[in-house]
Amino acid sequence: MDGSKSRIDPQDTVVLFADLQAGIVELSKTMPMDRLKKGVLALAKLAKLFDMPAVVSGIAGEDGSPAKVLPEIGDGLGTLPTHHRTTCDSFLNSDICSAIESTGRRTLLIAGVATELAVQLPALTAADLGYKVHVVMDACGGMSERTEEAALQRMIHAGVTPVSVMTLAGELAGELTTPRAQQAVGILYSMAGS
Repeated sequence: MDGSKSRIDPQDTVVLFADLQAGIVELSKTMPMDRLKKGVLALAKLAKLFDMPAVVSGIAGEDGSPAKVLPEIGDGLGTLPTHHRTTCDSFLNSDICSAIESTGRRTLLIAGVATELAVQLPALTAADLGYKVHVVMDACGGMSERTEEAALQRMIHAGVTPVSVMTLAGELAGELTTPRAQQAVGILYSMAGS
């Protein structure tokens, strides 16, 4: 499926986990915390299974302490550095932008809280830079249904595509008789059963 405009090629994909940290994830009003954590863990597992690099961004505490990211990211992917952002748009931080660009991949999956800010702004910038951008909705949380919907509409109009972890698992699985596909299906079922 080389050259597909609608499909996700894991060999061309990088994942951005944005602001999935203590003090922020609790603000989500559109995704219950347990469901958000399951979505983040499932996405992290898919990233590892399909060799998709991941970048974690967060905000340092007022006292300079590092962001306390959800442990589900590490549970799925192992230890990753947290790139602390100083602007609302991760793509406007040179450290984060460099980490994404250094992968050489042009498809970006974004998960995070809040959809209206930490997800929307880098999604728009990445789309403007020519990335094929997908927002993983069951690994995101918004401040309200109304404001999250406004953010989604803006992103869609900019060419960003919403997707779910379940869809990703099924799409990336490919031929279902392979061991890797069976692992992806297991991740799909773990989401469906929650």
